[in-house]
Amino acid sequence: MSDAAARTRLATHAVTNQPAPPSARDLLAEDAPLCEALAREAPDWVARRLAPLGREAGSAEVQALGEAANRYPPELRLFDRHGRRLDEVSYHPAYHALMHLAIDHGWHAVAWQEEGRGGHQAHVAALYLLTQAEPGFCCPITMTHAALPALRQSPAVEARWAPGLLAWDYDPRALPATEKSGLTVGMAMTEKQGGSDVRTNTTRADALVTSTRADPLAATRAAPLASITRAEALISTRAETGMDGWRLTGHKWFCSAPMSDAFLTLAQTDAGLSCFLVPRFTPDGERNAIELQRLKEKCGNRANASAEIEYRGAWAEAIGEPGRGIATILEMVQQTRLDAATAPVGMMRQALVEAWRHVRERHAFGRALSEQPLMRVLLADMAIEVEAGLALSLRAARAFGGAARGEASEAALARLLPTLAKYWHNKRTPGFMAEAMECLGGIGYVEETPLARLYREAPVNSIWEGSGNVICLDLLRVMARHPASLAAVREEVSAARGQQADLDCAWTKLEAELGAAPNTLEPRARWLAQRLAQCLQGALLLRHGPLAVAETFCRTRLGGEAGPAYGVLPGNAPLAALLARIGD
Repeated sequence: MSDAAARTRLATHAVTNQPAPPSARDLLAEDAPLCEALAREAPDWVARRLAPLGREAGSAEVQALGEAANRYPPELRLFDRHGRRLDEVSYHPAYHALMHLAIDHGWHAVAWQEEGRGGHQAHVAALYLLTQAEPGFCCPITMTHAALPALRQSPAVEARWAPGLLAWDYDPRALPATEKSGLTVGMAMTEKQGGSDVRTNTTRADALVTSTRADPLAATRAAPLASITRAEALISTRAETGMDGWRLTGHKWFCSAPMSDAFLTLAQTDAGLSCFLVPRFTPDGERNAIELQRLKEKCGNRANASAEIEYRGAWAEAIGEPGRGIATILEMVQQTRLDAATAPVGMMRQALVEAWRHVRERHAFGRALSEQPLMRVLLADMAIEVEAGLALSLRAARAFGGAARGEASEAALARLLPTLAKYWHNKRTPGFMAEAMECLGGIGYVEETPLARLYREAPVNSIWEGSGNVICLDLLRVMARHPASLAAVREEVSAARGQQADLDCAWTKLEAELGAAPNTLEPRARWLAQRLAQCLQGALLLRHGPLAVAETFCRTRLGGEAGPAYGVLPGNAPLAALLARIGD
């Protein structure tokens, strides 16, 4: 008897009623809401450039890279075999392959290389797709992308660093910036005693000796940035500025992407809290005095390293005005918050498709799960949530582009929408992941499917770049200091007024609340953020989305039929039309 025949004879059962193994998908072509949002919010070139990424990110090879990067997390290497300090993090090859996927195609740089011409929409859409390959590695992509607005506040620093940060070449080597073909930037803001209250930071920055020298880059600075060579751009800081920099001493509780080539950080000076760029190597090519203490063992986000670090007299250069470190770093935070609002929508899309694929091939009680009424209601409701999040994220990206072109109303929206979207999208994500896991049953709770990984990842973007309460307080601050931002949101919603009664009623009540005294608004800040986000989502869907989606969203999020959980839709909801939007 052959081995195959013997195995068949001894088998206790046949594997039936299980979905086929996952196959390659085109993450762009199969996502109708994304294609429609790009056609509406971005120039035609954006979708064309994204097309190869959609195919590659959905390929079996890249999906396997995401699994491997999580299964084999980064490892800390403090010393070499002879006892010399390394302060390095070793990543699995899968992580590096994913970084190449993003950086070698310019998705970290596209917002600035095509600024005002659809670049921000391209970046946000790319992040949405890349997140579906693996969310964790997107952290250094986001920070590298977001660093440029902060660096622009110190043109000399920008001139040296921007060419490397915009280069389409991922170079993971631990070398001085002058010797690398591409650069990345991380962040180190948080300290133990303060958390989000960075004004309590104790890290100290002391200025080194300065001298008066001629500026050898005067001629090149007048030229366009793109024409400056790498050698000119990375000229010694001492020679260019006549200043020997600063020395930073202190501890940082969280340092994201600790193998980056430089870190934006905050430290106290005589002028107050200030912003600095701390390179991995000093201008002399020596390892900077940045010591890694340990890597955090996080609930999720396992492919990405987060470290505790010590600055032991680390060399740094100042960014922005002295004493205005928070204002300086907020230029970066606005960008990272939009990414933190987009990533959960990408994760929800991945979970939705995974659940939809499963229920279409799995049978129970005599028919496919996808034909069971309760399952259809649940997945249709989840599909609506993804569409609403996608609409808000890409509208915010378009606002960034308009702000770059000097459009006042778009600049006003750009101040508010990232904060608003970050809060609400992330509040909706953990429950969404739990529902998606339930669709698969027990197998959804094990690591062999991506849903366990996505469930662990779900809270992270709500916590980073300001947790929920901080974000809501910041939202109140923006509305108070920049009333034009709320006026711009009001215009967006007003354009949809009169089309749906639940939206009209919800907005009228919200307007009444917004007129209350500031001390009354703060305890209601979470409700205000939720309602403002949902009204804007509803307005965007009414103006641009299919009627079935828009009407059902407004009834279930803004009307009397709204419920706290997913899977509660009106009895006459157009389920077939909603489910068709998920794709094959």
